[in-house]
Amino acid sequence: MTLSLETLETPLLGIAAWSGTGKTTLLEALLPRLSAAGMHVAVIKHAHHAFDVDQPGKDSHRLRQAGAAPMLVASGKRFALMMETPEQEEADLAALVSHVLPLSPDLILVEGFKAWPLPKLELHRHALGKPLMAPDDVWVRAVATPDDVALPTGVERLPLDDHAALVAWLQAWPERWPAMRRGPREAT
Repeated sequence: MTLSLETLETPLLGIAAWSGTGKTTLLEALLPRLSAAGMHVAVIKHAHHAFDVDQPGKDSHRLRQAGAAPMLVASGKRFALMMETPEQEEADLAALVSHVLPLSPDLILVEGFKAWPLPKLELHRHALGKPLMAPDDVWVRAVATPDDVALPTGVERLPLDDHAALVAWLQAWPERWPAMRRGPREAT
C-alpha cells in the first residue's frame, strides 16, 4: 500500500530517534498533556521483533492460532485487532494508518518507521554517541535536543527536556500539516 501524504487530511508526524534516546518515555509524558488539552492523538509504533499481544491459552489466542484473520477481541474497556501478516517482511505503514483514520484522531504519531517518507520530529542526545539523522533525512522538520548541535537549514530546534514547549509544538502541528505534507524540506 502507498501512503499518499498529499491526500491525507489527518496530520501525521514521525518520531525518529536512536534506541535509548527516550522516545517512549517522552511520549508517556506528552500524551496526557495533549489529551488534557483536548487533542485525540493516535500512536502507531513499529516493533522490530515478533511480538504477541495475546496470551497463549486464552480463547482469542487459540482462535487466532486456528486461523482467524483478523481476530478482534473486545470488552467494555478496550478492543484489540490482531492480524497475522506472514507474507510481509515489514509492517505497512499505509495500511496501519488506514486502520486508525476511521477513529478520527487529531494527530497520528508514528514511532519507529524511520525509513518511511513522512515529516518527522527527531529526538537527539549527543551523549548516546549516535549521529544526527536530520542531515541525511530531508523529512526531519525539527530536532528536539538538549545539546548544542548544528542543524540543517529549515530544521527547527526544540528543547527536548521542555515538555510544555514540545506540547505546544505538537498542538500546532495540525495547522502546519497542509504545508508539511507536500514533501521533504527541499520541496517546500
